This record gives sequence, structure tokens and C-alpha cells, in this order.
Amino acid sequence: MKNYILTTFIIFSTGLIFADDHSSSEKEVLSKISEYWDARNSADWDKVVAMSSASGMLNTNSDGSFHKPKNTQTAQDWEDQNVSGTGIINVHAPEAYQLNDGAVYVRYYAEGVVPDGNGGMKPYRTRVTGVWVSEKGDWVAKTMHFSSASYGGTHQTVAADFED
Repeated sequence: MKNYILTTFIIFSTGLIFADDHSSSEKEVLSKISEYWDARNSADWDKVVAMSSASGMLNTNSDGSFHKPKNTQTAQDWEDQNVSGTGIINVHAPEAYQLNDGAVYVRYYAEGVVPDGNGGMKPYRTRVTGVWVSEKGDWVAKTMHFSSASYGGTHQTVAADFED
């Protein structure tokens, strides 16, 4: 009887430890996704570059253009691309799945407002998939694929949504 109780205790207590089904790497990458978008929203281009793979990024934008060539960007590149300002992008429903010791696949929705090029803001919603890799002991973004997520009758975000 004691063995039965002990075995039951071990099974249930171990199950609680792994109940969230996320490895420490997956948890860390989920946290990094938030940090990355906070850096982009605040135009902290040095941090954006530091959170990107030093060997270059492989990206695909949601504007319908072709895949982008492998690129190692600098903070100045980010500054030059964002002459009309930055938007406010929030991450929704992030998921992470560890592929191996050095790679984590992620997917989430990114939604908010971005500059429209005319001094105003326009709504933005996209699906994001990507791979984060471990480089020099830190998790960094290696690939990002953005695919447009149409609004389909749901609320379209406007700048006023972020006002207090």
C-alpha cells in the first residue's frame, strides 16, 4: 500500500512540474519576443539588432513581396527604414516549440498601428512565424515570416485604442 501511495505521489508531483509543457528555452524565447517588439515600438534599433542573428536574418514581409535575401542589418539601417516613425505593435497568442537544443520555432499574431507614410497611422495585423536560435548563449531571431491577417469584420485597430 505504501508503494502505491508513494508511486501515485511521484507521478502527480512530477506532472505538476511539467504541467505548462514549455521547456526553459521556449519560455525564454517567448519572453524575448515581447522584448523584441518593445524595442521596435520604442525605436531602440541597437536592441533590435542585438536581438537578431549576427549571421543575418531571413525574412518575408506581409506586403506580398518576394522573400528578402539574407541580411545583416545595422541600427542605422533600421533608422533609415523608419523615417516616418514607428508604430505600436502588440503580440497576441504567442506559441513556442523547441526544435532542438539550438532552435525554437515561434508563431503569434502581431497587431497594432503603423505609419501610413502620410503622417497618419493605419491598422496593422499579421501572422508571424519564425525561428529563434541560440548564439553565444543568447536567443536571437533568425527568421521571421509575416503573412497578412485580414480583418474579416473584426475591429480594426486605430491610434486612439492606445490612448489613456
